Amino acid sequence: MNIRLTTDQDRDDIRRVYDSAFPAAESGIVGTLAVKLDVGKTTPPTISLVAERDGRVSGHVAFSPVSIVGSERCRAYILAPLAVQRDQQKCGIGSALVEDGVQRLVEQGVHLVFVYGDPEYYGRFGFNAESARNYTTPYELHYPFGWQACVLGTCPTAELPAVITCVAALNDPDLW
Repeated sequence: MNIRLTTDQDRDDIRRVYDSAFPAAESGIVGTLAVKLDVGKTTPPTISLVAERDGRVSGHVAFSPVSIVGSERCRAYILAPLAVQRDQQKCGIGSALVEDGVQRLVEQGVHLVFVYGDPEYYGRFGFNAESARNYTTPYELHYPFGWQACVLGTCPTAELPAVITCVAALNDPDLW
């Protein structure tokens, strides 16, 4: 398996991964989010990764920057979305994408990584609800138990609780 940064040529493959991994009612919105994050320019930059297996794109993950209101020195990202081609699931591709992305963030001096997802799945990477409890999302959560964070370093935070703001592609209440 090869994990690499995405290129412009990967967009159709990324959309196919999400179409395969998610039910029809969700695949459109999540696939569109993945492509928007891939083409959107952010500062600091969004990290968009694909996993290639047997010569084809079989998985994708994006890590986009978030700001913590009142603490400009705290560097944080959110992991969203993540998908693996249906016929390639349970082969370690999703785990490899998450681990590779988190390692890149560690190397960049990022303090926190948030995720909104299955606690059982993301818990094995160090994400937990306790680490996220003092950080409020931009929109009300449909599944509050899924809001988690992974602490990578000491975050110079002004005052807790704090509100996070996301890149434009994630500013959609339907995603939360």
